[in-house]
Amino acid sequence: MKTKLTPLAKLLIVAVVLAAAAFAVKHFKLIDFSNVSTGSNNNTENEYVATDYNGKEKVIRIGVVTWGGYAGGQYFNRGFKPNANSRFLKEYGFNVEFLVLDDFNASRDAWKSDKVDLLWATIDAFTTEVSGLQEYNPKVVFQADWSRGGDAVVVRRGINSVADLKGKSIAFAEMTPSHTFLLWLLEAGNLKPTDIQTKIVPSAIDAADLFKKGQVDAAVVWSPDDVDCVAKVSGSKILQNTKNASHIIADVFVAKQSYLDANRQDVRNFVEGWMRGAAELNNSDEAKKEAAKILAAGLGQPEDFCYDAINNTRLCTYGDNINFFGLNPSYTGVTGEALYNKMDLKYQQISYIKDRIPSWRLVADPSFIQGLSLNGNEHSAEGVATFTEASEEVKKAEAISTKRVSISFRSGEYMLDENAKYIIDNEFLDIAKGFGNARIRIEGNTDNTGNYDVNKKLSMQRAQAVVDYLVREHKFDAKRFIVVGNGPDKPIADNNSADGRSKNRRTDFELLAK
Repeated sequence: MKTKLTPLAKLLIVAVVLAAAAFAVKHFKLIDFSNVSTGSNNNTENEYVATDYNGKEKVIRIGVVTWGGYAGGQYFNRGFKPNANSRFLKEYGFNVEFLVLDDFNASRDAWKSDKVDLLWATIDAFTTEVSGLQEYNPKVVFQADWSRGGDAVVVRRGINSVADLKGKSIAFAEMTPSHTFLLWLLEAGNLKPTDIQTKIVPSAIDAADLFKKGQVDAAVVWSPDDVDCVAKVSGSKILQNTKNASHIIADVFVAKQSYLDANRQDVRNFVEGWMRGAAELNNSDEAKKEAAKILAAGLGQPEDFCYDAINNTRLCTYGDNINFFGLNPSYTGVTGEALYNKMDLKYQQISYIKDRIPSWRLVADPSFIQGLSLNGNEHSAEGVATFTEASEEVKKAEAISTKRVSISFRSGEYMLDENAKYIIDNEFLDIAKGFGNARIRIEGNTDNTGNYDVNKKLSMQRAQAVVDYLVREHKFDAKRFIVVGNGPDKPIADNNSADGRSKNRRTDFELLAK
């Protein structure tokens, strides 16, 4: 027997159906595939464009450069263009498009005119441009990577240390990561920017070209140009690179506050997907090879170039970002704020920054990282660098740079007082953290006053006291350090004057080549 519905019952059913539909629209990410358009794609995939219920495209556009550190997002997207295989599309309901903008000014213009939504930057160089972007209220949303070999200083024959760069011509692109790396290296070697002859070029590629033409003594270049330079310039070598200088160049992505306000949930999901992609690549060489194919198609570069480019970075995870944004109170490494503040001072000293820049608290937005909940070891932060016991060969290895610091001790004593600790923290700690993968030799030195054997022993004890402090207070691996007591054997000034003796009572911090 069929049941006949009354008009009231029919109205109730219609109301329930409409309510359910409204609930679905509000609470579930649905894609209206009736509005999807297709087109050609660099990666031979159909280009799918998701839209919302108003027919508006749901595409997050990312401005990038030719660099391996963005592989986490490009791998998760399965390409540079919107495509049907994108995990952003399948799992979060929006498309992502990566636009390669190697020209710096063009990339900034694209961001200002809303042609890209998130834009690459490095925290070190961001200090030089942030004041000029204030009308757009830029926010640092997440860290993509640390450079780990992607930046290098190549030098001609006869240059074996940073000290040898004095008076030499060096090509670099100013106010870029190349410039930052050079400033750090000079500081580690007790040199000032005025101690070198600068040759300003538009990019690291141009710096490499000048070096290969023999027009400069040294150049700050990108990988793989460093290897190419060494292969083509007889007797040249890589003086230092970011494999050792592991926490100096930090790639981040920046968005306008207005964009974040209007797209908060999508941006949060975008960051989560990127972090998942980075974690997978860090834990699988097969995934890296797959990513290299994606980068090769998107960047127009050979696969082996792209594979090496990925391996020349630390792809930052959720845990790394927790540390970078200062959300882990037990983390003692380099944070975004510390790097931002240091480079503000560095660029001020050479007059590249003249205006007061906004505080880190006003340019960083850690809420997108705080809003994630990614569990598992693959999402953990990178561990602290560990070292094996140094061999005799390593102990005697040539120093790439020497930072001389005057640490005052009471006569005949080797214990550090609070002022001595302050000097270490102020004059060397940043270098120890920034060059996080480099071994450090700490040498104690005295003047020639008093008994030779006593001075020799005392200088060793003082150097060891510095190491003990760095290990205890700042959590460095004790095996990283090599302790030497020179006594009066390595004077740098005349011991016949009070000023000379004062200069000889010093502690040398040396970054080693091995």
